[in-house]
Amino acid sequence: MTTTHVYLRPTAPFRLDLTAWALRRRPRNAVDRWDGAEYSRSLYLNGTLVDLGVKQSGPPDDPKLVIRTIQHGRAVSVSWIRAVVGRLLGLSVDMSDFYKLAAANARLKTLADKFRGFRPPCFPTVFEAAVNAICCQQLSLEVGIELFNRLAAAAGTGAGNIGYAFPRPCEIARLPEQKLHELGFSRQKIAALLGLARLLLDDKDYFEKLVALDDDSARARLLDIKDIGRWSADYILLRGMGRLSSFPGDDIAAQAGLQRWLGMKVRGERSPYDKIQHALRKYHPFQGLVYFHLLLAALSERGVLVPVPDLKHQRAGVSGGAHST
Repeated sequence: MTTTHVYLRPTAPFRLDLTAWALRRRPRNAVDRWDGAEYSRSLYLNGTLVDLGVKQSGPPDDPKLVIRTIQHGRAVSVSWIRAVVGRLLGLSVDMSDFYKLAAANARLKTLADKFRGFRPPCFPTVFEAAVNAICCQQLSLEVGIELFNRLAAAAGTGAGNIGYAFPRPCEIARLPEQKLHELGFSRQKIAALLGLARLLLDDKDYFEKLVALDDDSARARLLDIKDIGRWSADYILLRGMGRLSSFPGDDIAAQAGLQRWLGMKVRGERSPYDKIQHALRKYHPFQGLVYFHLLLAALSERGVLVPVPDLKHQRAGVSGGAHST
């Protein structure tokens, strides 16, 4: 094993707690972990299983990140570590234009000020985002996260010290359909998971090719994948490809947030999706940032995010759960 420490200074403002919870979404998430001081997970970097831990020192206006990795196999370069942490925590995203946009809208400004320092995270791979979408589509987030946890325990690698690394396509493809059924997956979800895993085994660069496309073209290609619907495609664009103009408008919890925080009356309408996309055009190209802020608002209202007046040691309490994706 090799242990490596890496130090980063994100552009201020930055809050690790908010960003980690946007990844975690639920206290029961067994892959993306947050203990109040450290974000941690296991994952594969360049073929090596790595235990990753990230802590913030210094307040949001002068943030410093300490990254600790334990590498179970050949050493992984610092550039790989920086790249995956930058992706996970949205460190390359410049939030200044979003804050300027929010300043001109009183309702959005309330959200932006409340969660100032948040950065939009991405899952380590587009594949992981797609599997998240399959687990959660047409289910409550609580149930989706539970399926996600069971899949990670059944197919992921547990050699690391921080839970299970999220399974790779080859590991999911090896699972018998009966095993997936025993984990609680429906017949449709089993077909979707195995189909997606086999797609990546046949063409490992499939998602990388989509990343090179514009939003509309990438969405169309995602919708061509069996059992990937509109919500899942929008979700993958946002959480897997970092397309910040994507807003999963079919998300029931997000619809409630739009009404609660931005005064958009969309819940209960026969076809709210088109109305949402039209109404959110004034926030282009930051519709996805609106989505994330609504998630954080829901987490905060349910007591998961505890206000932290002094983040010099970057500690945030945890209690309860939330209902948002």
